[in-house]
Amino acid sequence: MPTQPLTMTEAPATTTAPTITTPQAGSGGSDFAQLSRRIAAEGLLDRRPGYYAARIALVLAAFVGGWYALFALGDTWWQLGLAAAMSLVFAQVALLSHDLAHRQVFTRRLPSEIGGRIAANLLMGMSYGWWMNKHTRHHANPNHEERDPDVSPDLVVWSKRQAREAGGLARFIGRRQAYLFVPLLLLEGLNLSFNSFRALRSPTMKRPLLEGVLLVVHFVAYFGLIFAALPAGKAIAFFAVHQALLGVYLGCVFAPNHKGMLMVTPEMKLDFLRRQVLTSRNVRGGAVVDSVMGGLNYQVEHHLFPSMPTPALGRAARITREFCAEQGIPYYEVGLLRSYREIFAHLHRTGEPIRSGE
Repeated sequence: MPTQPLTMTEAPATTTAPTITTPQAGSGGSDFAQLSRRIAAEGLLDRRPGYYAARIALVLAAFVGGWYALFALGDTWWQLGLAAAMSLVFAQVALLSHDLAHRQVFTRRLPSEIGGRIAANLLMGMSYGWWMNKHTRHHANPNHEERDPDVSPDLVVWSKRQAREAGGLARFIGRRQAYLFVPLLLLEGLNLSFNSFRALRSPTMKRPLLEGVLLVVHFVAYFGLIFAALPAGKAIAFFAVHQALLGVYLGCVFAPNHKGMLMVTPEMKLDFLRRQVLTSRNVRGGAVVDSVMGGLNYQVEHHLFPSMPTPALGRAARITREFCAEQGIPYYEVGLLRSYREIFAHLHRTGEPIRSGE
């Protein structure tokens, strides 16, 4: 771990590898085992059926209400405001599917998968199986340059080493990626759908026929409702605004979690606790940020305890922060706006080798 631990207000180190020390397991077991016992003693891993029943009901009510409003408003450009509102609703559906995938709602696999496919495939238009496969690999190796699919240099480079090796479109975008990041997010909603359909042919997809049928039903209903309620021009505008803002919202929720934090290289040796804590950033902001980000602002605790229900994460953060202080492990937490500033600064730094011709 770093020889000079970060404080709560210092910026994370992103360009140099930390000095790693191997933690010694004492009579209490590994550091993570000790933390886990504290978390379990507080009952923070217990299911919260009341919370999720209320949250699911509210999201479904907003989802149905949005489609009702589409026909109630009729032929008007005010529909673009509804498209913006529906992007928020779809993002909340995505966050629910995330919790279902991590078995935060149900402890058993079958109801979690059923709920996840309904939320992701049928309601949102994103493949549950494709996303689950990618997200599982991310959780196992967050910010690992070679193993985390979320930091693969497809269009954006996330480290200077990736920048030096980049070619083609990634090299072109990498020159000015700090400025292009938000415009690229406008396409993220479409990218999720495109990758969902493409993944149906992957051998790793467990239920390709079921997922494909659900995706087709979603988009037939989606476009059918829009074009039934609106003239073609307004329907296309509704679709464009909805998908663009959905991508921006999801990007703004997920980007603060790891972008700009420690990038792990193959030569680094980190135990589970340090691998998850050093690569994750928590975002402060109270109940509003908790709701907008679906609890993912407690990214450190979510990575340490993926099945922990969302309402328990705040209490878990206090326990984890105290434990990390005891162990001398850097624990990083900032406000939402600062997290975005750090992301853009990181993107600008990592593109430097391309701009300088290295």
